[in-house]
Amino acid sequence: MQKEQRPAVADWFTAEDGAVRLVGSRCDVCGTPYFPRNTLACRNPQCAAPKDGSELAEYLFSTRGRIWSYADARYKPPPPYVSPEPFEPYVVAAVELEVEQMVILGQVVRGLTVDDLAVGMPVELTLGVLYEDEDAEHTVWMWRPVDA
Repeated sequence: MQKEQRPAVADWFTAEDGAVRLVGSRCDVCGTPYFPRNTLACRNPQCAAPKDGSELAEYLFSTRGRIWSYADARYKPPPPYVSPEPFEPYVVAAVELEVEQMVILGQVVRGLTVDDLAVGMPVELTLGVLYEDEDAEHTVWMWRPVDA
């Protein structure tokens, strides 16, 4: 029996129809994107929007980018971070999104090491399991290499 899948971080991403997208916000006036979601006001000092937050709307980020930096995570992170038991090392990548040209951090799909990656390598979002418990698989976005 397959377990239910639940987002490990509520409202930070969506995986509807199999398409994984990061969910943030964007200023309707100047177009500045925010991840995670910004609900207060546009923080761009050059923006002409009123500073009451009324100009921010939900925004779905682009799904592809290029690796900006990456590193091994060889030690289990301390609480409140959750890791699978037993802990398995993984790779984290900072990816510059194609459209927004901002850097988003995330795990790389399981099975890859730093030896499999390179700065500038094209990647796309996919869904991965962060950890499992008795009730569900807790999912997060992950980066997966793709052909250019």
